[in-house]
Amino acid sequence: MTLIYIIVALALGLVGGVFFGYQWRKVWAVKRKDTIETKVEALLSEAKAKQKEILLEANDKALKIIENVKSEEQQRKQELNHLQRRLENREALFDQKLLELENKKQELLDKAERIEKAKSEIGKIREEQIAKLEKIAELTKAEAKKVLLDNLEKEMKDDLMIRIRKLNNLAAAEWEKKAKEILTLAIQRCAVSHAAETTTSTIDLPSDEMKGRIIGREGRNIRTIERLTGVEIIVDDTPQAITVSGFSPIRRNVAKKALERLILDGRIHPAKIEEAIESAKKELAAEIREAGESALYELGITGLDPKLVQILGRLKFRTSYGQNILQHSIEIAHLSSLLAEELGADIAVAKKGGLLHDIGKAVDHEIQGGHPEIGYDILKKFSLPEEIAYIAKGHHEDSPKTLEAIIVKVADAISGARPGARKDTYEQYLQRLDELEKAATNFAGVEKAYAISAGREIRIFVMPEEIDDLAAHKLAKDIAQKIEAELRYPGEIKVTVIRETRVIEYAR
Repeated sequence: MTLIYIIVALALGLVGGVFFGYQWRKVWAVKRKDTIETKVEALLSEAKAKQKEILLEANDKALKIIENVKSEEQQRKQELNHLQRRLENREALFDQKLLELENKKQELLDKAERIEKAKSEIGKIREEQIAKLEKIAELTKAEAKKVLLDNLEKEMKDDLMIRIRKLNNLAAAEWEKKAKEILTLAIQRCAVSHAAETTTSTIDLPSDEMKGRIIGREGRNIRTIERLTGVEIIVDDTPQAITVSGFSPIRRNVAKKALERLILDGRIHPAKIEEAIESAKKELAAEIREAGESALYELGITGLDPKLVQILGRLKFRTSYGQNILQHSIEIAHLSSLLAEELGADIAVAKKGGLLHDIGKAVDHEIQGGHPEIGYDILKKFSLPEEIAYIAKGHHEDSPKTLEAIIVKVADAISGARPGARKDTYEQYLQRLDELEKAATNFAGVEKAYAISAGREIRIFVMPEEIDDLAAHKLAKDIAQKIEAELRYPGEIKVTVIRETRVIEYAR
């Protein structure tokens, strides 16, 4: 029973505690709510106060901005008014000046009209005066002018002729003096060797016993050398020396190099001779190229085609009246550049044109035509400028078209006129030998022809498959008759036709 009372008491206490807690919580929540609302109202009041302050500040700023804008607008209106007044003043001034110009223009037109009227009146008066003078003098204006000029010419003719002659003489003397000064200066500044070429080359021997080895059994070695090189080998009583004779420097050099090689080797027989001559030809080709390159290096010229340099080097073995053409061309290049410098011409064109002016002589024995035209064609083929190519042709013309061509022509004359530079008899001798060879090579079946023994003998090598033994006899007779009919020569010329058949077979 007591337990029940206890449980009931606890239940009542629990219910009362819950009720009491609920009421307390309700009261506390109301108090808390009042506190939050109070804070919210305080915040709203504060925000409204700040809003009023911001609005007041914004109104103040807006008023200030409006005042500033009105002030600036007023200032700009004043400036515009000022500018407008200035423009109006300028317009008024411009109108005034325009009126003044119109007035002056009208005045000038009036003056011009009055001047034209005055000119017309003066012209009429002048014509009337001339008519009166013609009537009084009984001469027209043209007749009077002619009479006056005739009288003046008669009176002044002698004086004028004397003065003109004096001026011409003075001018000619001055020009001649100036030309001599230029030429003298150029010649003094250019010193080039101009030794004349000879037609023989001497080869030293280690002993006289070598002469017999060069001649060979029954002369077969010396005949092989002469046949392959086209020169004459002279073996005389001169101790330890033999002489190579021939008018072609290239043939002489090939023979000399081949003989020197054979003498050094010691083995001399036809097969070895052929090998030595082929090696000498290759060595000579390299020497020709080196000669062309040396000439360009000496003159400071670059940019030429290697094939053109090779052709230029061949001039080392070409002569004109005994003068070496390559040395002559180098001298012309030096003289031309010096003269061009003095006369204000193109130095590069004059120098290059001077070096290449005789390039045609390197191949004139192979190509038909004169060396000026051949040289011009060669230079155009290698794409050289027209002003340089023309010099090869123009230096032989009476009146060259360019100043550089005239300079090269003058330099050519200077080089050829040097004392000892050229020999007419030597050139005539070479020309005779050349004509002798050409007379033989014009026949069909002729392979090579060599003039030897100073032109007293010509040896002709024929193609054995085209010329038989009987035809060889007839060919020798025909060549002899042609030489008698066309050429001039002292004494007699021996014509030797050589027909050689060589058969080669290999044993394997």
